Amino acid sequence: MTYIQVDTSVRLFAQDIGEGPALVLIAGFGLDHRVWDRQVTMLARDHRVICVDQRGHGYSDKPLGGYEVDRLAYDLHLVLDKLGVERCDLLGWSFGGQVAFRAAAEEPERVNSLVLVGSNGVRASRSTEFPFGRSAADVEPALVTAEERNRLAARRTALAGAFQRDAEPELLEWLVGCSLSMPSWAGAACYHTMLNADLIADLPRVTMPVLQLIGRQDPVHSAKGARWVNERLPDSRLVELDDCGHYPMFEAADRFDEALLEFLAAP
Repeated sequence: MTYIQVDTSVRLFAQDIGEGPALVLIAGFGLDHRVWDRQVTMLARDHRVICVDQRGHGYSDKPLGGYEVDRLAYDLHLVLDKLGVERCDLLGWSFGGQVAFRAAAEEPERVNSLVLVGSNGVRASRSTEFPFGRSAADVEPALVTAEERNRLAARRTALAGAFQRDAEPELLEWLVGCSLSMPSWAGAACYHTMLNADLIADLPRVTMPVLQLIGRQDPVHSAKGARWVNERLPDSRLVELDDCGHYPMFEAADRFDEALLEFLAAP
């Protein structure tokens, strides 16, 4: 486990375990390396598994700014540079999927394959070209207001609402606790980035093999949006998990692990 300096006063936390081909994991909004415990336990037997907490998240520093998708992708590349990772498989979940998508598009020679978990990669809100979900203008103000009024209640509501079925109370409370590591200023900034970033123009640059793993009932990034992205990538496989919302690593853990292992083992 180590801290990597990515800016004058910003260090990012990276959990770096195992030996072998590098696999880099990025968690979703407000969450961090701790969500990948099961996958790290499984994959570190024959991979170097690196879980990076984005700025504002987990054990990383939480500055007032720098939460634009380009900056977050640049942060990731700096971490990999300083860890000596020339090539890797890259996995991003939810908001982390958007950052991973941009990072893969910017340096495709570094990314052997890309895995998007519960993420459409290119957008998290509706646009003229991407007709899925709600518009940022409809969603962002309410999210930011709730964050400012009662961060604890807002995070619990957002996390609970993204499960297909009621989450186990212990799991939900644990996720809320992890999420509260992100302060309100980082939460508001990341909401803005998540809902307004448009990476559709990056699609032609993402030429490496891509696995999309998404819950068929995901209320955050829709399976319909994932199908739209899948049709526009040159080398993409889409796995839709039945009876699953936004947390496939918890809601459908066995199926999630099976699909991920099969993809990583492919030539």
